[in-house]
Amino acid sequence: MLKETTIAVVGLGYVGLPLAVALAKHFPVIGLDINSIRIEELKKGIDRTGEVESKDILNPHIVYTTDEKLLKDANVIIVTVPTPTDRYRNPDLRFLKRATQTVGRNLKKGTIVVYESTVFPGCTEEVCVPILEKESGLTWKRDFFVGYSPERINPGDKKHRLENIVKVVAGDTPETAKKIAAIYSKVIKAGVHIAPSIKVAEAAKVIENTQRDINIALMNELAMLFDKLGIDTREVLEAAGTKWNFLKVEPGLVGGHCIPEDPYYLAYKAQEVGFHPQLILSGRRINDYIPIFIAQKVVKLLIKAGKVVQNSKVLVMGVTFKENVPDARNSKVADLIRELQEYGIQVSVYDPVANSEEVKRYYGITLIRDIKENAPYDGIVVAVKHKEFLNMKPNNFKELTRKNPIVVDVKGIYSKKEFEKEFIYWRL
Repeated sequence: MLKETTIAVVGLGYVGLPLAVALAKHFPVIGLDINSIRIEELKKGIDRTGEVESKDILNPHIVYTTDEKLLKDANVIIVTVPTPTDRYRNPDLRFLKRATQTVGRNLKKGTIVVYESTVFPGCTEEVCVPILEKESGLTWKRDFFVGYSPERINPGDKKHRLENIVKVVAGDTPETAKKIAAIYSKVIKAGVHIAPSIKVAEAAKVIENTQRDINIALMNELAMLFDKLGIDTREVLEAAGTKWNFLKVEPGLVGGHCIPEDPYYLAYKAQEVGFHPQLILSGRRINDYIPIFIAQKVVKLLIKAGKVVQNSKVLVMGVTFKENVPDARNSKVADLIRELQEYGIQVSVYDPVANSEEVKRYYGITLIRDIKENAPYDGIVVAVKHKEFLNMKPNNFKELTRKNPIVVDVKGIYSKKEFEKEFIYWRL
C-alpha cells in the first residue's frame, strides 16, 4: 500500500508545509494552496513563515500547485486548513468546508481523506463526510474513507518539531486507522498513537489547548490579584516553582491560532448538547481581559510618572502572537494597542520579525522601521519576547525615552532590580 501511495496536502501554511516536506522524503506529494503568491514563493524555495529550509522546500518529489484537479492523482489527501472562530466566538468552518468541497470534487474511489484541522468532536463525520459524499457522488466507507490526525505544530519551536512529537491518528474503520498510522510512522520518529475513534482524536486536540488556556488564565488572575496586593508575580512563581509538582506556567497575552480558539470549539459542542461549560469560558474571559488590564496599567503608570496621558508617546515592542515568529494573526498585542489608542496615546509599534504588510492588512497598524523613529518616548511596552530584545539593557531604553519614563515588561524579560533604578518599571 505504501509503495503505491501518492499524498496530497491541502493548505500549505504553518501546518501543511512542514508535513508536506516531511512526507516527500518517502512519498510523491502534491501541495495544494489557493494562494498563488504562496505557491510561487514555494517554487522558489521561499517560506515566509520561516519554518522550513529552502533545500527541503525544493524537494523534487513535491509538486506545488493551485490546480485542484491534481488531487485526482492522490489516493491519500490530508487537509490542513485554518479553523478560526467568527466575531461571535463560534467555530468558523468556511475554510474547512471549502477545502472539503474541493477535495470532494476531485475524489476518486479508494481514497483516504485525513483531517488535521482543529475541530469540535464529531465535526469530521457530521460536517465533512456529507460534503464529500455530495460533491463526489461516492459513498463513505465503501468508496472512500476518512481519518483524523490533529496537528501539533508549535510555530517557532526548534526543539519540538513534527518528527519528534507523538502523532495521534484515528480512522473510520480499524483498517483505515492502520493505513494512516503506517503513513505517519514513516515521518514521525516519536511514534504514533492510534485513538479508538475519530471523535476521541478530535476531542484530544481541543482539550490539549483548553487545558493550557485555563492554566494561563489562573496565572493571569493571580497576576491581577498580586498587583493589587503589591506583590511581584514572577517572584511568587519562582518561589512556588521550587515544589516538584508545581506547574510552571506564566501569565501573559494569549494569542495565536490554537490556545485562544480551541476552547470555543469545545464550548460550542458542549452547548449544542445542552451542557453549559463554566470553567472553560471563565478562563477565556480572563485571558481576553488581559490586554485591557495592561493598557489600564500603562495609563496609571504614566500618571504616576507625571505624564499627561493625552498625546503621550508610547513605544510597543513586538506585535506577533508569540516570540520569534512572523505571524501576527490573532495577536492580543493588537488589542492592547487599540486600548492604548482609545486613551489618546500616540502608539508607535516596532517588530523586527513581523511581516509589515500583514500587520497593516489585519489591524491597520503601520510598523515603524527603526526603533528610534519616533523617539523620545514617554513609555515603552515590551510585549513580545523576541530574541532581538533579550539583551537590551537600561541604557538602550534610556536612549529611546525622555525624562522619567515608564517601562512595562509584559513577559518579565529584564532584571527588575536593574530597571527600577532607571525607570518606573512594572511587569505582569
